[in-house]
Amino acid sequence: MADIELTAAGAIVRYLAAQRIALDDLDPAAGGQLAASGVSDGDSVPLFGGVYAIFGHGNVTCLGPELHSARHALPTWRGQNEQGMALAGVGFARAMRRRRIMAATSSIGPGATNMVTAAAVAHANRMPLLLLSGDTFSHRLPDPVLQQVEHFGDPSMTVNDAFRSVVRYWDRLTTPAQALGSLPNAVATMLDPADCGPAFIGLPQDVQAQTYSFPERFFEPVVHRVRRPRPDRRELAAAAAALSAANRPLLISGGGVRWSMAEAELRAFAERHGIPVVETVAGRTSFPSSHPLGCGPIGVTGCVSANAMADAADVIVAVGTRLGDFATGSWTVFDHDSTFIGLNTARFDASKHGSLPLVADAREGLVELASAIGGYVAPADWTARAETETAQYHAYIDKLAAPDTVGVVGTDEAAADPPTYAQVVGAVSRAADERTYVVTAAGGLPGETVNGWRSDVEHSFDCEYGYSTMGYEISGAWGAKQAQPARDVVALIGDGSYLMMNSDLYSSVLSGHPITVVVCDNGGFAVINRLQRAQGGESFNNFLADTMTQSPSGTVDRTGPEPPHVDFAAHAASMGCTSETVTTIAELEAALERAKASERTYVIVLATHPTSWTEGGVAWQVGVPESSDRPEIAEAAAGMAEAMAAQRRGL
Repeated sequence: MADIELTAAGAIVRYLAAQRIALDDLDPAAGGQLAASGVSDGDSVPLFGGVYAIFGHGNVTCLGPELHSARHALPTWRGQNEQGMALAGVGFARAMRRRRIMAATSSIGPGATNMVTAAAVAHANRMPLLLLSGDTFSHRLPDPVLQQVEHFGDPSMTVNDAFRSVVRYWDRLTTPAQALGSLPNAVATMLDPADCGPAFIGLPQDVQAQTYSFPERFFEPVVHRVRRPRPDRRELAAAAAALSAANRPLLISGGGVRWSMAEAELRAFAERHGIPVVETVAGRTSFPSSHPLGCGPIGVTGCVSANAMADAADVIVAVGTRLGDFATGSWTVFDHDSTFIGLNTARFDASKHGSLPLVADAREGLVELASAIGGYVAPADWTARAETETAQYHAYIDKLAAPDTVGVVGTDEAAADPPTYAQVVGAVSRAADERTYVVTAAGGLPGETVNGWRSDVEHSFDCEYGYSTMGYEISGAWGAKQAQPARDVVALIGDGSYLMMNSDLYSSVLSGHPITVVVCDNGGFAVINRLQRAQGGESFNNFLADTMTQSPSGTVDRTGPEPPHVDFAAHAASMGCTSETVTTIAELEAALERAKASERTYVIVLATHPTSWTEGGVAWQVGVPESSDRPEIAEAAAGMAEAMAAQRRGL
């Protein structure tokens, strides 16, 4: 067996470039795009779509030259902020249904810690992402080096240890030989359907530069396939027995349905057995919105129809969901006596809240569970109720999203008020076609898009709500466009998130990956102001108009002029985007058509109503002071206690 003399940095790059994923393991649409673009070799494509990089003294001298040499096999994309480029990697993985991966590399110090938040996003959402960060010298002779944070009692600790709590796999190479075990383990973790998440490898500066004789076979192409575990026979029998006895069964479709590409099996299961379907945020667009059994999104950001079905259900099959508090209404939305069946590749999720575990791939599990319950069909009155609830949900959203709505629903304002979020989402939905892929994240837009994005196009929606990360929207959209260049990627973002992270607008222009960005300007962090007021607080530090300001006599409440206005369109234009400001839904719809025809990133800005929201969700548990001098807070605490009296407590 021959050996190859390479530096550790060279071995890492060569190994990543040799990893491939079977073409028939991909989403057919994405696989077709890759095959048509010439990326495919006939039966596989590169597992790694490339590397996002910001170079510094921890990675530019060793990893940098190797990435340059491999740039045609493993493209390097320049980011503007380490967090943003790693978030783009999450958006890429979500668009590719966890079948392809991006890597991100930073220098030591602030470059590394900037990526910690993005690692947490990938971890919470169970997304693959490889993080390669420079580190201090393992021999420690020049310590402390530039950007090193010293720990007096533990000289082995660096800031890269901060990644330990937010990744599935963590390692620091102290010799080049360790790459032989570390890299395959990292890849295996990222492709494991149960343990999927980010992997981190720290690269000390001296180790990156060291040479080692690597076995040649270490760099031979490897074609990976994602494992599809089937259910245990005894777990399957128990789940089938419970479901077969159900009078009011319900399917919850989570993100695992999408990552498993089990949409067809979910629909066949629901139709064959007459079982209604509700969706979590991550599971949205796993079931056709127009289907009579599709009762819409569940939970805090959900709709009245889905939550009513969940409250009445006696047996609930939770497919591919981690059952977060926004889906469960902090566990207030279900009847205490209902039975859960947890169909999930992860044992941890399958067993939650006393569920009957059915540990399996979503697609294979649905097929085998359907066979196990045979000819079982839900009672006709239950199926009929689902259709009635669904019709009511659509009628409600139709009214909210109508471009010519007179006045603002739920308020006393006149029709001259700015458009609501619901109307904006409605406009984007009407302008969409089978190629549209919508991206959004934290703030008020998740609840609005989860309800208003009623599409029959599967896998057309990415709402990062596992970690609820402001600033994901633009970066995630850039990554999604890189993953699926033939799709029209539309990012919906609030003004607060835009101000927090916007530099990947320039990344998308620089790299030639045009996206459409709709900026909804409602004057600040409006949805948190809603929570603040709902729990008895005064409006403070969320709307820009409620922030404090410095006056000649000292810092005081803002009582004078309005806060300075941010010209978002001008800002976007300064980064090379085409941009415009619109004021009405009709103008927005016309701008969306112009954006479709644009060959560069197109930013559309409009003022939106700050206090009008789509309603329909259930209770959400947050901490409210048990005692307060403010009567409104005391009243809110009593209301929270009353709502949580219905909380299901683990079994």
